Amino acid sequence: MVIGIPIMGSILMGSGSTSMIYGYVLGFDFMRCMGHSNVEVIHGAIFNKLPFLRYLIYTPTYHSLHHSDMGTNFCLFMPLFDAMWNTLNSNSWQLHNKITSNSGENGRVPDFVFLAHILDVMSAMHIAFVNRSFASISFSTRIFLLPFWPATLMILLMMWAWSKTFLLTFYNLRGRLYQTWVVPRFGFQYFLPFAADGINKKIEEAILKADRMGVKVISLAALNKNEALNGGGTLFVNKHPQLKVRVCHGNTLSAAVIVKEIPKDVKEVFLTGSTSKLGRAIALYLCRRHVRVLMLTSSTERFQKIQKEAPTDTQNYLVHVTKYQAAQNCKIWIAGKWITPWEQRWAPSGTHFHQFVVPPILASRRDCTYGDLAAMRLPEDVEGLGSCEYKLERGVVHACHAGGAVHQLEGWTHHEIGPIDVDRIDLVWEAALKHGFRPVFQP
Repeated sequence: MVIGIPIMGSILMGSGSTSMIYGYVLGFDFMRCMGHSNVEVIHGAIFNKLPFLRYLIYTPTYHSLHHSDMGTNFCLFMPLFDAMWNTLNSNSWQLHNKITSNSGENGRVPDFVFLAHILDVMSAMHIAFVNRSFASISFSTRIFLLPFWPATLMILLMMWAWSKTFLLTFYNLRGRLYQTWVVPRFGFQYFLPFAADGINKKIEEAILKADRMGVKVISLAALNKNEALNGGGTLFVNKHPQLKVRVCHGNTLSAAVIVKEIPKDVKEVFLTGSTSKLGRAIALYLCRRHVRVLMLTSSTERFQKIQKEAPTDTQNYLVHVTKYQAAQNCKIWIAGKWITPWEQRWAPSGTHFHQFVVPPILASRRDCTYGDLAAMRLPEDVEGLGSCEYKLERGVVHACHAGGAVHQLEGWTHHEIGPIDVDRIDLVWEAALKHGFRPVFQP
């Protein structure tokens, strides 16, 4: 009857319409659901700045007081009428302000945080609070997403201007809470020189927030740990030496996954991105296994620097090459730098492409095989995992994510930042297996 009387009145007065009926019913239902949700969505600061709104919009706190003090707060939608008839609970605004001001303080503190970032507009729609069913499967570009692209772009641009780092997903592992936070920045922005300071500021704020909360380990994802951006996290640890939270790039496990995926009988590999953090570690590890590594780089100086880090008796296994043609007889390619379809033509038939480049290279050769980005399966006792991490299947996370989780489970107290310690690759790998993480490939 409460819904029906205004609708019938409007129709009898000749002002009824389909849009009026739908608008009123949906608006009524939204306000009713919000009022009974017991979750505050309107912060007290808004009412403090615009006091008149508190008489026009009711809140779950306002309505809950009606149930605890039945003689007050009768109005479902507009507290104005309670104020007019002197039935407004005097604690309404103070309690609402207290609840919204203290939001999160009594929440559960995560033990581990994986700090990710937005890749592009399409993948930004692959999140649970946008489309839960779509987020529960591996990401791929779908036609049904195209109509939402313009609106998503506008929202992301607004986030770029105003948003802070936000919580995306979470899961539980052995009584511990693991969360993924997102820096509201696109992948392409990490390559804009003028955007570097702003991005580092966002990452720093997230690290300091995690430190204040009591998080044990925060792992930097993908471009958030770019060497050129912040030295793989070194910038933040040097700036804040008192940090209790351990900052981790997780790349030691990423390197382990890649080198363990390479068959033991392989004698030669071709490596692009060979002077990067991961490329350097992979080259040094493989040369210790007496695997010949063709390192593609235009910098002789950087190659020689890496070569000198290798044991004397294995330095000859590192070979400097400057052209893709040098690998035309090598069937194991490790892509740490984007390889175009034109460059892929130099790979012989039957080549397998391992990769740690973001985004992954295009699979342009039908006579070759392409591996996924380094990843590991979470332990079987993981709980509450309702979404997929980008193009990986549910229950599989990128190796740097797993590396940070292992860091937390092991209780290691050092920061994993800067260059990868090649001596720890096998140690981290064994620790991951011990805790139930499993490789996606079959070693």
